[in-house]
Amino acid sequence: MMKKLVQLILLLLSLGQTTLVSAHAVVTDYSLKIAPIHANQPDKVELTFNSQIELGLSQIFLVRKGDKHELLQAENGNKQGQIIIHIPALESGDYALRFKVFAADGHLTEDVIHFSVSQ
Repeated sequence: MMKKLVQLILLLLSLGQTTLVSAHAVVTDYSLKIAPIHANQPDKVELTFNSQIELGLSQIFLVRKGDKHELLQAENGNKQGQIIIHIPALESGDYALRFKVFAADGHLTEDVIHFSVSQ
């Protein structure tokens, strides 16, 4: 009887761990890895998360030299967890996308993706 109780407790604990691990939205892919942004042309960046994102509660910023933040527009992509970010025309240089996104379950994720713009 005691052995079965211990097994049940371990099972419940492992299920709880699975919930904690999958609770936050994590970027699983992004288009900047294969499609760089070229100077002086507006563009779009795709971010794919491991869960659905609540865009109405999320913020995505372009970070420029001098730590200047500009709020960017985004929309849902065709796939679950995918968002499309509208990037304005940028000069050559180093930038970052800083985002605070809420997963559909309400958990907040903050992260930064650095990138360079070239001719």
